[in-house]
Amino acid sequence: MKRVINFNAGPAALPLEVLEKAQSEMLDWRGTGMSVMEVSHRGKEYDEMHHHAMQSFKEIAGMDDSWKILFCTGGASTQFAMLPMNFLTKDKTADYISTGHWSKAAIKEAKRFGNVHIAADTESNGVFTRIPEQNEIKLSSNPVYVHMTSNNTIFGTQWQYWPNLGTAPVVCDMSSDIFSRPFPVEKFSMIYAGAQKNLGPSGVTVVAIKEDFLEKVATDLPTMLAYKTYAENDSLYNTPPCFSIYILDLTLDWIKNVGGLTAIEKINKEKQEILYKAIDNSNGYYRCPVEKNSRSWMNVVFRLPTEELEEKFVKEAKNAGIIGVKGHRSVGGIRFSIYNASTVKHVKDAVAFMDDFKIKNK
Repeated sequence: MKRVINFNAGPAALPLEVLEKAQSEMLDWRGTGMSVMEVSHRGKEYDEMHHHAMQSFKEIAGMDDSWKILFCTGGASTQFAMLPMNFLTKDKTADYISTGHWSKAAIKEAKRFGNVHIAADTESNGVFTRIPEQNEIKLSSNPVYVHMTSNNTIFGTQWQYWPNLGTAPVVCDMSSDIFSRPFPVEKFSMIYAGAQKNLGPSGVTVVAIKEDFLEKVATDLPTMLAYKTYAENDSLYNTPPCFSIYILDLTLDWIKNVGGLTAIEKINKEKQEILYKAIDNSNGYYRCPVEKNSRSWMNVVFRLPTEELEEKFVKEAKNAGIIGVKGHRSVGGIRFSIYNASTVKHVKDAVAFMDDFKIKNK
């Protein structure tokens, strides 16, 4: 069996233990004689797993019973519209912090439903190389919520501090760094994340929302675009993405078995230190455009001396069994997405490739 080092930005690598568990249960899940993709979502076996995943998510995050866990579809991109549809009206204002491509996409959708105040914006000449300082964040007087994006997949920036965002409900898109480190859950009223980076496969989006925030949702919304539909029916109003939730459940168990977020953070800290050290000690051959205090631990972006060398790097990396390293089409360069499933050995092997490539292509 051939396994590559997978640095894809999403869908991304899954823990090998999770894949092996799913493989062993593919034809006969929990003694049903069926795959989890074949069982009824109304059956007791599926119901038990479904609710176990919800409880595991809360346990790992440190959430109490005031939180509801929703399993939605459509990726984080659907949440860009679903969030303001549920909470923002033409006479109200929501605050957004613009730190990258996906926060800009969220802002675009929110403007369809009400007023948007940009509390901070770190874009410069079409790119984002840093996270705003606390004193740069200027909130409006009475926002219905404040929205932030914890990690920016394309530009390789990440909040390395958790800002003070006033007393309004804070909503965070954590799609690309969810459960990569502990976080102050008490600061948030809602978080959401597409599963396909740190939680599982594409197909399910996890929304965690506090009950007091949920009470403020609009009425008379389309059924499947109303958070209350999911909350009141345990995300079982219609057929959920059963297989994606199953893999999510296995991944959450894996996180708990590793030691939870404190243990995961320690591993991720080591990985990013190894990789950024290799970049910074390359005498300028590899250049990270992100300011050091804003560098992502999940999406490490860097450039080579020329675009021709970058194309050669991508090709030779693939030949060496390292895939998914080409930067996003909008910015170019190289990107290593070292999510939770990437191991320290994967990163060390990738750095060895980088060192060898530099020697051969000076």
